[in-house]
This record gives sequence, C-alpha cells and structure tokens, in this order.
Amino acid sequence: MASNPVTSIFIGAGPGGAKPQQLELKRANRHGLIAGATGTGKTVTLQGIVEGLSAAGVPTFVADVKGDIAGLAMPGAATAKPHEAFAARAAEIGYTDWSYQAYPVQFWDLFGEQGHPVRTTVSEMGPLLLSRLMNLNDVQEGVLTIAFAVADKEGLMLLDLDDLQAMLVHCGEQADELTLEYGNVSKMSVGAIQRSLLQLRAQGGDNFFGEPALDLEDFLKLDDAGKGIVNILAADKLMASPRLYSTFLLWLLSELFELLPEIGDPDKPKLAFFFDEAHLLFEDAPPALLEKVEQVVRLIRSKGVGVYFITQNPIDIPDKVAGQLGNRVQHALRAFTPRDQAAVKSAAETFRQNPDVDVATAITELKVGEALVSLLLPDGAPSPVERTLIKPPCSRVGPLTAQERAIMVQTDVIGAKYDTLLDRDSAEEILKAKGDEAAAAAAAAKAETEAQKAAAEAARQQAIADKEAARQRTAAEKEAIRQQREAERLEAQRQRELEREEARRAREAAKPTMADKMMQSAGRSIASSVGRQLGNSLLRGIFGGLLRGR
Repeated sequence: MASNPVTSIFIGAGPGGAKPQQLELKRANRHGLIAGATGTGKTVTLQGIVEGLSAAGVPTFVADVKGDIAGLAMPGAATAKPHEAFAARAAEIGYTDWSYQAYPVQFWDLFGEQGHPVRTTVSEMGPLLLSRLMNLNDVQEGVLTIAFAVADKEGLMLLDLDDLQAMLVHCGEQADELTLEYGNVSKMSVGAIQRSLLQLRAQGGDNFFGEPALDLEDFLKLDDAGKGIVNILAADKLMASPRLYSTFLLWLLSELFELLPEIGDPDKPKLAFFFDEAHLLFEDAPPALLEKVEQVVRLIRSKGVGVYFITQNPIDIPDKVAGQLGNRVQHALRAFTPRDQAAVKSAAETFRQNPDVDVATAITELKVGEALVSLLLPDGAPSPVERTLIKPPCSRVGPLTAQERAIMVQTDVIGAKYDTLLDRDSAEEILKAKGDEAAAAAAAAKAETEAQKAAAEAARQQAIADKEAARQRTAAEKEAIRQQREAERLEAQRQRELEREEARRAREAAKPTMADKMMQSAGRSIASSVGRQLGNSLLRGIFGGLLRGR
C-alpha cells in the first residue's frame, strides 16, 4: 500500500493490505497513545510514525530512553536483525513504497555527552515545575514561589542553580520582613529547599540550568529536502533521574505552549512531541500539576503541536488526559495480575467498537508487531478499532555507534551554538556584589566606629594622663611646700638649738671652773682677810682706836 505523504501517514494494515490504517496529518495534532507491554513492538511503531511525519515535513521531538531511536539517522540493512523480516512484513501488508533510508536528526542531551546540551533557566522553569523537580511539599513550594516573586520584584535573573541558591539565602536573611509582606517564610523551609537543591545537583541538575537556553525554533526546522528534522533526546542516562526526565519534558511541552502562536487546526502539525515512559510524568504528581498538564494537552493542539504518550499500561494516563488522545495504537497486554486485567478492560473500553473485533480478547493475543489501531478520520471521528500489522521502519532499528553519533552531532546545522556555557551577571553575582558592598560599608562603619572608639579611648587616656599629671604637679607642689616647711622647721629648730647651745655655752662660759672656784674661794678668803684687816684698820682709823683689830 502506497502511503500518501501529503495528507496522511501509513501506519499498517491487515494481511494483503486489508483495512489500511492512515494517520491523517490534519488530525495528527489531536494527540495519541502508543501502549503495550515490554517487547511487543512499541518502539518500532513509534519509529515508523516518526519516519512518516518527517517525510511529510513535520519536525518531531523524541525521548530516546533505550538508545534505539537514534537508528533513525541511518538506513536499515537487510543483513542485520531484525531487518531481515521487514521486507516480508512490507510485502505482507502491501507496503510497496517501503525501502531502507535514513532521516535527518539532531541529537540532544541534558548532560552534553551524546548530543547538544539542552538548557533552560530557573526563571523560565518557574516555581511549580521546579517544586515537582525537587519534590517539595506545599509549604516549601509556597516559600519557593515567594523567592521567585522577590527575584522578580528586585530585578534579579535566576539563570542557574547558583542563582537560586543565592536567592534562597537572600530570602532566609530577610525572612522576618518577607513574612510580613508575603506570608510565612520560615528559615526551616528555606533550609529544606536548599537540601532538595543539593539532591537536584547530585542528579545532574546543574547541567540543565544555565545559558545559552534552548531556542525552540531549533526544534522546528526542515532539512534541504523538506523533511522534518527528528530531534532525539538521549535519555538513557537521564532515566536514572526519572523526576528530572519527566519534569524536563513537561517543561519543554509548557514552553511550546507558551511561545508558539495560535494557528488552529493546520493541514499538518508544526511539531509532534513523543513522550516515552509517560507514566513518569504522572507518578506522585500533585493535583495542581495534573491540572496544568491536562490544560496544556487540551490547548496545545491549537498551537499545531501533537503530543503522543508511549507507556506500557494505558491506565498510567489519567482519564482527563487520556480523553484528549484521539489516535491510539494498542499493542499486547498481559493479564497476569488484577491490575493487568483492569488495564485490558480499560483499554478495550477506550476504542470505538468494531463488531468484528473482540478487543478484550485480542489485546492479550496480539503478536509482536501487531496492534489494535483506532485513528481519527478526516472528519475528526475515531475509526472503528482494527487489528493491524504495523509497517516496518525504513531506518535502522537499534542504536548508533559512538563514532556515528559524533559525526551526526558535528555535522548538523546546530553546530557549536550551545556548546559553550555562558555565565553572565545574574542573581548570584548581583547579590554577592550587594553583599560585598554591604560588607564593605559595614567594615567602613565598623572601622569608623572603632576609630571613634579609639579616639574616645585616646581622649580618655589623655584626660587620665592630664589628670594624673595635674595630680602629680599638685602633689609635687604640695611636697615642695611640705619640704620647704620642713626645711624651715628644721632650720628654725636648728636655730633654736644653736641659740640654746649658745645660751648653754654662755651659761657654761659664765659658770666658774674649779680653779675659778678655788681662786674665788682663795680670793674670798684673802678678800675676807684683807677686808677684815681693812675693816679693822678702817675701824681703827675711823673710831680712833675705839675698836681694835683681832
């Protein structure tokens, strides 16, 4: 059966080309589901749909969780497994246009190892998706939202995780002020967010946040032949961090929704987006996030984007989202457990019934490469479910070698656009500069205060010294006066002593000596004798002899 590259894509048919299944390009933006147990052929179905879209001029984005989708870059070969059976399958379903060929690809990798780096900024991701990425609770999400609001208010760009870390520290330092303006901002919540941020870094989050950020126009290109570029995300390593993987794809979907213009229902999609391991998107997702996902899936079709979920179990997709998926390919399911049986029943009920197909029974009987298919018809109604043999892919089914991948990365049109990480001034640098400025001002104020304290202390010490000098001068004067008085007292005492000594000496000098006493005594005797003699003489002489001497 020849496919029509203009209006539809051939998906498969029954034996002999009976009941061919065509994906109408005009309805390809109404989303789809590819489901089935492991090993039932989902990857081959996905690869065939991507090939058809590329040939029709529709760019695609595919998450390659096992490395197999990378084979789109190389043609298949009849000598390699499982390609030897492809020609037989093509003949069996009447697929006469089938031939081995390659398709234009661009490789991307969040870690920058197997493709061009894919980055966004923290601000572009926003608090809701970032909260899910860091597994925050409602209170912590509220604090993170406040941090974004403060950053917007202060004109601070949050580009990478260092900026977010600096912003959280900034909010923690202003917790009391922010609580009054925005609501409770506890340092405990800020600390919990910072710990989650450390875990995100450990998972490789540093590689995802930064600049240059992804330009979505690079996802919407055609090659020189008019084929849509197949953008393949290397997700084998990324799957080790499932929350990062699912949040990244959800962010990418939301960016497409926000940035692409409304175009209604175009003749063919502007982009087809394939979300492998889709159950990861909805696991443990809070109601607010599920509501956003349902809203994006419902409205993004008007932007010309078709979203296709690939998962093992169709019940992994919430009902509100599953209700938006008009194109369905259901591979075999195993009904070994009650959950499996519920999945079979649920899948059977989602198809438009066909009286010739017992869906519930057929789901458990499908062979590898066979599926139950129901696609939207040109009028928008779903086709009755049919048991269909899926067409074989034209490109390689399997991974590329490291050398093949490297050549593809080096020679595509993206070139080195995203290879060099930019680090312009943003929140971290601005806050650091403000902090340094504040620290310098504080240091200057402290130095001035210290200088003032030192001057005051010097003045105090000088006052003490002056007071001590004055005291010493007073004491010296007092001492001099005391000494002078003492000297005067001593001099007066000495004078008195001299005077007493002189008086004593005078007395001593006036006091007769022994010789003088002897002489005085002798003199007195002589004088007495003489006196008496004189007296006697005098008496005689006076009295004329009346008195006589003795």
